[in-house]
Parts: sequence; C-alpha cells; structure tokens
Amino acid sequence: MDRIQLSPDLELSRLIYGMWRIGDDADTSARHVHAKIGACLEQGITTMDNADIYGGYAAEAIFGAALKASPSLRAKIEIVTKCGIVAPAGRHSAVRGKHYDTSAEHITASVEASLRDMATDYVDLLLIHRPDPFMDPDVTGSTLDALVESGKVRAVGVSNFRPWDFSLLQSSMEQQLVTNQIEISLLAADVFTNGDLAYLQERAIAPMAWSPLAGGKLFQNAGLMAILERIAGEQGVDPTAVAVAWLLAHPASILPVLGTNNLDRIRKIGDAAKVSIDRETWFELYTAAIGKPVP
Repeated sequence: MDRIQLSPDLELSRLIYGMWRIGDDADTSARHVHAKIGACLEQGITTMDNADIYGGYAAEAIFGAALKASPSLRAKIEIVTKCGIVAPAGRHSAVRGKHYDTSAEHITASVEASLRDMATDYVDLLLIHRPDPFMDPDVTGSTLDALVESGKVRAVGVSNFRPWDFSLLQSSMEQQLVTNQIEISLLAADVFTNGDLAYLQERAIAPMAWSPLAGGKLFQNAGLMAILERIAGEQGVDPTAVAVAWLLAHPASILPVLGTNNLDRIRKIGDAAKVSIDRETWFELYTAAIGKPVP
C-alpha cells in the first residue's frame, strides 16, 4: 500500500478506513472492531478516520474499546478525528439545535474527550469538521497551534472548507494545515474544475476524499456502471475498486476514505490499488459522470 506524506513527520496510508457508521453495525464489540482493523492492516491500510460526532458521539468510544482490549494496535495505526459540529445527541444532548463551535473551549474539550474515548494519548490528525461562519480565525488558529505544541495532536487540517475558508484559518496559524477532507467521487466531480482541488495542488496539499462511492448512488447510474463493470472485468476486481482507483489515478494524491461494516468488503478495499487507470480511461469515466463530452 502506498503512503502519502502530509507533513515532515506524518504519513498516512493511501487508502483510509472510515468509521462514520461503525455504530450502525449489529456487532460493535471490541472483538469485531479489532477484526475490522486487522483486515485493514493486512492490506497496509493503517489510517482510521473518525469524528467526535459520528454515531451520535459514540463511534470514538466503540473504536477505543478495541484499542483498550489490544493496546499494541495503537502503534500500528494513524488516527484521524474531527471536531466543530455540535448536535443534540450524546454528550451534547442538551443543546437547543445543531450548530458549529470552533472556540478554544470547545475544540480543547472535544480533543480531551476524543483522547479519553479512543484510549490514546494523542491524535495523529485533527480536522475542523466544517467551516464555521462564526469562527474567529485567531482563536481557532492559536488553539490548533497549541494542541500540536502540546503533543496531543500531531498535525491539523480541515474538512469541507472552500479555498477562502482554508486561507483565512491558515493566515492565523503557525502550524500548516496539512489536508482538506472534501467530498470527491464520480458523482461529486465539481472539485476538478471549481478550484477546490487546484487550490490544494498549488500548495502541494494532499486532499482526503469522503464518500468516494457517492454513498452508493454511484451504482444506480446505469451508464457509469456499464463502464465500471467492463473495466472491472478486464482487471479482475469489483466495480467499487475501479471507482476508487479513478481517484487514486489523479495527480493530486487523493486519499479516499472508505467505510463499510462488512468484513468481506473491508478485505477488498485494497483492490483499488491494483487497478490501472490511464488518461483515456480516466476521461471516459469522467465524461460519463458529468453526462457530456468535455468542451
């Protein structure tokens, strides 16, 4: 499995296991979660993506139970988590409504809760989950800097930020924002032309891609599926692997985040790295995705 260097002292596996729905599994035992992590590690997938809000603020604790049961796992993986969304669930059940909070108090408290729930002394990568229209960049930036300096967080980045949001926060920081986790898939291909990806490429910042299979909607598109199935048949993989390989082929060094609770599917995540996508094939899929030839 290839690895991507996000900062001088942090690299992630090119494919990332996402834990958004880990709490939806019928079996959330430490044993079963350990099996999922093990299936990832067998393929060289060492990076696990989480967030404080996932599973109604329960996903980190489910993951942490597996780390408590097998402490040696921590040294074999990189943990990504996020904060900044506050919703009326779990430990925030008393709030009146969903909102964003990028204050020093909230970010610091969220990181402390994440460390406790995931049974770890540090997070490898902390992301601000969504741009906050009420953000004070000086406060948010200095808080992220302090967390890195404390050793509780190795590196920081953002998620769902537009270029101007990214620039605003970065302008108030000493640490570098090392990634932006954004939606990228064959059905969310605007990033290739709207400036989001170009902004990151210009700065040599590798993006993370959430929902790389468009939440399953990809497989409801008959035209795309015909092409994906043809390529999959030629290369001996599932169409899912081809759709992910389409992202891997792009020169922006995209890191897809893939989440599934099915062990058999987890064991096949790495197949995407086996698929060859040349320029003509990339554009064949792209034009099918946007529904028209390129100009």
